[in-house]
Amino acid sequence: MDKITHEVRRANWKSIIEQCQQRPKGQSIKQWLSEREISEKSYYYWLRKIRKEAYEQMNAPALPAVGQNSSVTFTEIPVRPAKNPESSNIPFQADAVIHAGTLTIGLSNSVSEALMKQVMEVVAHVS
Repeated sequence: MDKITHEVRRANWKSIIEQCQQRPKGQSIKQWLSEREISEKSYYYWLRKIRKEAYEQMNAPALPAVGQNSSVTFTEIPVRPAKNPESSNIPFQADAVIHAGTLTIGLSNSVSEALMKQVMEVVAHVS
């Protein structure tokens, strides 16, 4: 099954599961499924699959962990003077902004992987 087909089926089953969870009080899952001619076996297969995906997303680390013995380093970023003096008044437009506590970092799409790694280590240390 290709990825797009899986996503369409997943979305459909997620909707079915959500509707089933909101069934009338006192009505069993088996009754609800039977009234809609939905296979009980398929329902529980997708319920298990969607719960597993949700669990994995909840437990996936958002940022790489920084241990107590690790060190944080800072890198100086040279600022190139603008070629056009008038353009120096244009504010920096960040492509991504990271907020961690009182720290705010704006990044452009051209940031290097090495710098991004160092920034993420600092953010993890501050959080």
